[in-house]
Amino acid sequence: MTGLGGSAQSWSLVAFCAVVALTLLLCVLTGPEADDLAEFYTGYRSLSPLRNGLAVAGDYISAATVLTIGGIIALCGYDGIVLALSALLSLLLLMFLLAEPLHNTGRYTMGDALARRHPARSVRVTACLVTLAALVPMMVVQLAGVGELLAYVLGFTDTGMQNGCVAGAGVLMISYAALGGMPGTALVQIIKTVALLGSGLVVSVLILRAFDWQPQALFHAAAARSGAGDAYLTWGLQYSSSPHPALDMASTQGAIVLGGACLPHVTMRMYTAGTPRQVRRAMSWAVSSVTLFILMLTLICTGATALVGHDRIAAADAHGTTAYLLGARAAFGTGLSRPASLLFATVTTAVFLTLLASVASMTLACANTLAHDLTASRATPPAPARELALARCCALAVGVPTIVLAVLAQHRSLQPLATVSFTLGASAIAPALLYTLFWRRYTRTALLATLIVGSLTVLALAPGTTLVSGTPLSAFPAADFAWFPYNTPALVSVPAGFLTGWLTTVLAGRRSADRERSRYESHERHLLTGAPPDPSPR
Repeated sequence: MTGLGGSAQSWSLVAFCAVVALTLLLCVLTGPEADDLAEFYTGYRSLSPLRNGLAVAGDYISAATVLTIGGIIALCGYDGIVLALSALLSLLLLMFLLAEPLHNTGRYTMGDALARRHPARSVRVTACLVTLAALVPMMVVQLAGVGELLAYVLGFTDTGMQNGCVAGAGVLMISYAALGGMPGTALVQIIKTVALLGSGLVVSVLILRAFDWQPQALFHAAAARSGAGDAYLTWGLQYSSSPHPALDMASTQGAIVLGGACLPHVTMRMYTAGTPRQVRRAMSWAVSSVTLFILMLTLICTGATALVGHDRIAAADAHGTTAYLLGARAAFGTGLSRPASLLFATVTTAVFLTLLASVASMTLACANTLAHDLTASRATPPAPARELALARCCALAVGVPTIVLAVLAQHRSLQPLATVSFTLGASAIAPALLYTLFWRRYTRTALLATLIVGSLTVLALAPGTTLVSGTPLSAFPAADFAWFPYNTPALVSVPAGFLTGWLTTVLAGRRSADRERSRYESHERHLLTGAPPDPSPR
């Protein structure tokens, strides 16, 4: 039960329909010309720092942040706040270490950044497969969240209606990516970020006012109603059933920090800025926006525990995914007036748009890598119009299976899928990018080994974690085939990815190292400054 009156549900439904119509219209109006690849992939690199920063922030403020981390904050307190701060640390890592080098070396996709130094079809094909493996699970998480959100807000209880909501949202995500390309999806992300920040600020003020503007009173009230007492305000509550809580916490944080900074739908935003200076300014806007949202997320989800209580949050969803909406609803008081109903509809619409915008960006990243990376290394690349048509078809090819998987994944824990995405980013993509951008001796064989071993290690270990089976909150609570002792495989898979790249390079021999060093030095000026590379051989 949502506890919403008919007025709030009616306003929410009207707002959902209006947002869908408006964003779809804007995607059509801002969509690229029929044969303009540069506009479809990067929007001509013409996004201003503010707009680009809001789009990057939108990629970080996804369903995994609002629903999953928000639920952990509500149910586990301190541990959830640490995870939220880990997401911010991930953005800072991207800002200070990767943003400018990626902008200088990449063109359209992650495969471009890797293939600039190691131009080979095998590199592009492997990068494409890893991109799909990292993003499709997260797309399923976002899309399945749409059914849960609409079921909560609009009171849908019929499974068919929820499946229809997921299918409808899937059609929208395909349309955003195929029709709007980079300009359209960026615009949707900007609208979503502004709506989420504006509505969240209103709710945060209401919650603080309910506790006489004393954050300390808010946290103590949340601890009192959390069912855990003072443990709510200290670390380890989320991992209390784990035999190694400290290692589990470090493993999860490492996956979020490294993986979040390297996921392809985030790194592709680095190619939409015109100059390195614009990249720096865009990242400053992104960090500011994400910092503000994490502060509001903490207040709203802690407020949900303080005002609603642990039991009601867990009754609505065992993983607390509705905590953000429950906190927002509680902030408006027991009765919803017409203005309060309208404000609450703004909150629910912002969360709805968050799910759509995030999954549309991921769909675009998958479509881009399929269309571009699989054709760029051919002896005769396709004509621009044909490649653009192929990218739009790839959005459909990725979107349809994702819709089917999202329908099947509903009513199960989606945390394992989000964990797989972040851990793949940390174990395969992060070492591949860091070594390629900053290690002179790194070889093509080592790059392929890093991507393959890092990915296979994650995919082999993830099914054995307790997130998949073995506990009442697992994806398959009735089964128990957990054999890996940690919640996430990052503790093993991240070192495996980095060690594989290092060991393969070291074993390649001195001659190979000298050749790779010479190739790196010919591109180093371009990597660091964005200036054209030195064409003279070394």
